[in-house]
Amino acid sequence: MPEAATAPSPALGFARAGGLSSSRAVIGDSEFDRDTAVARREPGVYDIDLSAGWTIINAVNGGYLLAVLGRALADALPHPDPFTISAHYLTASQPGPAVVRTETVRSGRGLSTGQASLFQYDEQGNEVERIRVLASYGDLDTLPDDVRTTATPPAIPPMDQCFGPEAASDIRLPSGGPAPVDGSSAIADRLMLKLDPSTLGWALGAPSGKGEMRAWFGLADGRDADPFSLLLAVDALPPTAFEIGLKGWVPTVELTVHVRHRPAPGPLRISITTRNLAGGFLEEDAEVWDSEGRLVAQSRQLARVRLP
Repeated sequence: MPEAATAPSPALGFARAGGLSSSRAVIGDSEFDRDTAVARREPGVYDIDLSAGWTIINAVNGGYLLAVLGRALADALPHPDPFTISAHYLTASQPGPAVVRTETVRSGRGLSTGQASLFQYDEQGNEVERIRVLASYGDLDTLPDDVRTTATPPAIPPMDQCFGPEAASDIRLPSGGPAPVDGSSAIADRLMLKLDPSTLGWALGAPSGKGEMRAWFGLADGRDADPFSLLLAVDALPPTAFEIGLKGWVPTVELTVHVRHRPAPGPLRISITTRNLAGGFLEEDAEVWDSEGRLVAQSRQLARVRLP
């Protein structure tokens, strides 16, 4: 698959990430809500102007795109919440106008299923499909409270012991050390990311080789998490490839997210692991935990890496 047929994952931009805003935004009235809102042109067809604020270098972040299509499907389907959504990234999206087309595949009492594609135009004026998703929606508020699990929240040090913007000046990349991605990362200004120091060896030129990334996560304006921001959260941390010792672009090929519970207010904890890199591709398995210690989302993505 050519490089153009993938979506980017974030890199060094977390070093510029802002803290929580002193004036907290609320769900429904935040930059994230405005930038993922779609305008219905006609049934099943939606317009949006993809914001440059959610880019890595010049390409739009894959989690942000998933949230955009997730909102379109929430309007098109009879149920409000994504339960599972699988995306294939076909060509790299750019900031600017886009069209989302949805189709209802099945509508049931408890679950409805739909598909959606996002399109943009190339320099010749030809319509190009950027991303295609298939999703099942339901109502998270109707789910039973019974939980039986062996999963446990990730052990992450308190926020004041994690790497955040106030400690950015203390990080010094050694001469000849890794520079995973060159250029700007506008998305970092919109996130509150504080990474577990034990997963930051790559930033100091000494990756652990474990393929792990852990962090506290929120939106910089203080908006609490909801099912749509969970679609962003699973693709918002630096790639695990950096801790394996690799550099450069780590574009997403396919991403599947399971939303398990509506998150409680407060910061999220995210853990991402990679167990297998083969043939220039790796998987990233993510777990997202809310402030009440509940597993609220899980994901797996297939990503491409550039081998030395």
